Amino acid sequence: MDFFKGQESLTAFEWILRSIVGFVFLIIVAKMMGQRSISQLRFLDFIIALTLGNIIAHPLSDEQLGLKGSMITTVSLVILYIFAIVLSLKIPLLKQFFDPPAITLIQEGKLDYRNLSKAKLPIEFLYAELRKSNVEDISKVAFAAWEPGGTLSVFINTAFQPVTPADLKLRTEPFNLTKPIIADGHIEHALLREIGKEREWLETEISPHALNDVILATVDSKLTVQVQLIREPKT
Repeated sequence: MDFFKGQESLTAFEWILRSIVGFVFLIIVAKMMGQRSISQLRFLDFIIALTLGNIIAHPLSDEQLGLKGSMITTVSLVILYIFAIVLSLKIPLLKQFFDPPAITLIQEGKLDYRNLSKAKLPIEFLYAELRKSNVEDISKVAFAAWEPGGTLSVFINTAFQPVTPADLKLRTEPFNLTKPIIADGHIEHALLREIGKEREWLETEISPHALNDVILATVDSKLTVQVQLIREPKT
């Protein structure tokens, strides 16, 4: 366990062992922090991610620093992070501090310059975000808000929304979800069990193609299988 402590020098193998320990430790820490910190970086998530990155990076690049101190500090910070989240769920003032409400930027086609300045966003950036939502004219926006996670929520005025079958009172087919059941020649056995089928059924559905020739196969709610081959057969 010499690689775990600070040393004058480390061998290549000890550097590899230290990297493996650091990598596994960060995976465990990420699982402790939960999905929230991975899906989006809010104020508290940004602070903890920035801090943890600096703490664990130094012993992975400096042989004179041991892993023990960094790991204890990291665990302490993660406990404080979880504790702050729990408190913010129970105390409204803390919740508002850590997760501030969305900032309204556009209301009924009119831009709120004061809130735009509050969010510290240039107009060019706002228009770039609107283009990502396929909005070319700000007057078509009924409501737009800058979310704490750093994304823009946009709602188009109903007069400019596309007509749906429900508006025309048309009968539609039920939603048909498609899932990959073969990927790179490997069968998704969990999905196969979910739909109540056996391997033999799947092989029959993809025949006359062999499993190794299938790069992707999908199955929908009607149990219809679509196959894409690695190489299309010559005609």
